[in-house]
Amino acid sequence: MPTPTLRPTDPTRDFADLAAWFTILDEWPNSCETLTDYYNRERERIIEAVAVGAHDAPLGFYWVKRDPTVPEHAFFYLYVSPEHRGHGIGHALYDAMLQAIAATAIRRLQTRVGDTCPECRAFADRRGFTEIRHGFAMALDLDAFDDAPYNATLARLEREGFRFTSMAELGNTPEAQQALYRLNDATARDIPGTGGEPSWASFEDFQSSVCQADWYIPEGQKLAIDTANGAFAALSAITRPPGADYAYNLHTGVARAYRGRKLGQAVKVIALRYARAALGVHTVRTHHNVHNLPMIAIDRKLGYVRLPGTYLMEKALP
Repeated sequence: MPTPTLRPTDPTRDFADLAAWFTILDEWPNSCETLTDYYNRERERIIEAVAVGAHDAPLGFYWVKRDPTVPEHAFFYLYVSPEHRGHGIGHALYDAMLQAIAATAIRRLQTRVGDTCPECRAFADRRGFTEIRHGFAMALDLDAFDDAPYNATLARLEREGFRFTSMAELGNTPEAQQALYRLNDATARDIPGTGGEPSWASFEDFQSSVCQADWYIPEGQKLAIDTANGAFAALSAITRPPGADYAYNLHTGVARAYRGRKLGQAVKVIALRYARAALGVHTVRTHHNVHNLPMIAIDRKLGYVRLPGTYLMEKALP
């Protein structure tokens, strides 16, 4: 096979192929349009290139995105189309990526590899990456899900002073988004098996990347509010990815002061009811890392089954 040419990606020529590859890598529907929108918003933090063969046809790519909160950290994708593997394209892309980031402040790289792809894991191992976290997907058959047993828990929590609502019912106001950001940030930092790093650089970053995203559905942002003080006590965010035939549970979290009262289970049941009644789907998916035992236990109780997952791999650069 002739040596491929590496060049910067061209949204007009390449993003249809890259969107299909991102859909595989992220297990999340992507399109040329959504990828272009994302690239235009984040391009200052992105370093990328595509490997092309005859007639300028894309064979694979790398895509590095610097962390918005820690500029020395970056996450990258590296992918070669299956029919073109075994010819050194991945090796060429990886070496070119290291050269491209050499002049930047990036000193730590992370990537994900599938736990059912031993050759992918071997590729990362040979280049000095180490596993820092193992995650997996879970899926729930909504047609088989019986939510009636949870009515008593919901009724008890309401008697104890919790109001179940959504961002839509709260008007999705900037003030409500601020409270949603604080709860998301605090509970995401507390997920077992993670390092406690912030997911967003600021509230404005949260607004841009979450509240203004095409998948953000205010009605699907389910909340439990303490009526005694107005505090956001728990959340479960659910959506139907554009073009998908399933719903996705993005995050479920409970503020520390309110844990141990089955609020996480309650808001998740409410989110699942919404998915069944309003989103018109038969399946709900989510992801966990293997250390997030409390949420895994909730999902198993609800009827979720485990699916293949990914290893989060990391390497420190000289």
